[in-house]
Amino acid sequence: MKNLKEYLEEQINENLIQGVLSGNKTGSGPSKVKIRPVMLKGSICYQASATEGPKVFHKNYDRQQLIGYLETEITGRFSQFQTQGRMLDGVVLVSKKGRMTIKEKHHETREPVQIQAHNRVKQYILKEGVPVPFLIDLGVMNEKGKIITSRYDKFRQINRFLEFVEDILPAFSREKEITILDFGCGKSYLTFAMYYYLRELKNYDVNIIGLDLKTDVIHKCNFLAEKYGYDKLHFYQGDIAEYEGVSSVDMVVTLHACDTATDFALAKAVEWGARVILSVPCCQHEVNKQIRNEMLEPVLRYGILKERMSALITDAVRANLLESKGYETQILEFIDMEHTPKNLLIRAVKTGRECPKEKTDLMMSELNIHPSLDRLLYPDRTEGGQV
Repeated sequence: MKNLKEYLEEQINENLIQGVLSGNKTGSGPSKVKIRPVMLKGSICYQASATEGPKVFHKNYDRQQLIGYLETEITGRFSQFQTQGRMLDGVVLVSKKGRMTIKEKHHETREPVQIQAHNRVKQYILKEGVPVPFLIDLGVMNEKGKIITSRYDKFRQINRFLEFVEDILPAFSREKEITILDFGCGKSYLTFAMYYYLRELKNYDVNIIGLDLKTDVIHKCNFLAEKYGYDKLHFYQGDIAEYEGVSSVDMVVTLHACDTATDFALAKAVEWGARVILSVPCCQHEVNKQIRNEMLEPVLRYGILKERMSALITDAVRANLLESKGYETQILEFIDMEHTPKNLLIRAVKTGRECPKEKTDLMMSELNIHPSLDRLLYPDRTEGGQV
């Protein structure tokens, strides 16, 4: 069995596509570091993009410097390192007791890695000038692939979402069909984009299901899916809370599901054991109606501040509750399709490591709130997380 040094020597080379450090055990420093090869002054180096809160910091390393950096970070700060390569994928997992497990998988050779220049123009996943049928029909680009000026924000939003999807690809196996469920899919810009990206561009075996309450929207989306020959993309009319069409899924997506609809979608995702959850919440009214706290009264007496604080607390509670069920969660900034302030995305990846929720329970009790997600995930508890 390879040791860490041998594993890194084999993985870090010009065939690396990307590597991701995650699972910060220390509570300080970056929550994630993404590694990719770049071209700098005619030579290959490796850029480490470290995410700390809302900011991303970049640093370049040569090959041996990067291997040394990764050895230090994996044995110290991070519990997981996943890599994708042209011929080899792998993962390093470090237990709480420091026991290290290294797994690697050889596969069919992928396309040669296109190493980008360090100071490159923004490269979108879906390229400008390359016609994409669903983007043409949805009015985002014309038949020559030129982006419609008034729809450029939509084009950027679709690509931003696909960047989130790209980051979690190491969580999925190529050896099995990946089932993805999109709750409240609406006109399905992002649903079609996911299918096109994962199946057409990345050659993953995906089965994507879109669910929405509007019958006319579902009819149109199914028509388009059939038109494009997307045989594993299906849309159904239905309610998030009552959907029973599958028994397990790999990824759940819920974008702008209003108020507690987001909670029902997250609870379903946990029930199904989803490997990945991507959620952009909307209209968090529930906590706004419940929140009461004498110390915070000088803030809560102002309606707009109470509304914003309630929305932030709602999403923080959701993220912490997901962590209590064995997910590693992040709250990230997202470009919103409707151009509203509701542009935070909760990204959760299942690790199986459950975090205590006592502090979350205490906060809910102090604020006199009892969010739906807590009741759905812990039905044996009463309001505010109290037994």
